[in-house]
Amino acid sequence: FRLAIALPLLPTPRNPRHSVTMSTDSGSFFQSCWWFWFMPACYEYWWDLFVSISPYSWGAIGTALAIGLSVLGAAWGIFITGSSLVGAAIKAPRIQSKNLISVIFCEAVAIYGVIMAIIMQTKVIETAEGVSPSAYAGYGLFAAGITVGLANLCCGLCVGITGSSCALADAQNPALFVKILIVEIFGSALGLFGVIIGIIMAGKCAYE
Repeated sequence: FRLAIALPLLPTPRNPRHSVTMSTDSGSFFQSCWWFWFMPACYEYWWDLFVSISPYSWGAIGTALAIGLSVLGAAWGIFITGSSLVGAAIKAPRIQSKNLISVIFCEAVAIYGVIMAIIMQTKVIETAEGVSPSAYAGYGLFAAGITVGLANLCCGLCVGITGSSCALADAQNPALFVKILIVEIFGSALGLFGVIIGIIMAGKCAYE
């Protein structure tokens, strides 16, 4: 007894070494390229694995990485600077209001990711019937998402660590607040560099 599997959402291997049909026994299940399409045995070359993935999937992954890594960097930065701010405010309550600007800088990193994800999502347009979507657009959106996500992740960590130091230094010496705040501002600008490059990369991507 053999059962034919047809899953249109999964990528179809170009040069499969195994049949796409799958029997009910466990041995044939683990040898099926429908379920284990990422295995090297299903492709003649590793590059065939990436070519077989839909360009829409690459664009969706890039969008997810742009917003996901940006939010991760913002949350990580808020965690670092927020815990230091709350701890230092026990001994010096005066710092809790003006050092909230460090938390705002960390939150801005997540906003960068949201803006970029919206821009990238507007590029995902369904092509006409019979027209294959552009692979360049899929790879371009994926690269833009990686660029923006990693830039904002590093930016969030930078702002969080600097903001933590700013809160601790301000608790000891109020004169150090403005000086360290300048360093924090330059650190928050790092995410903008990734967003600018991501916008340029995504601007050249079109599935049609």
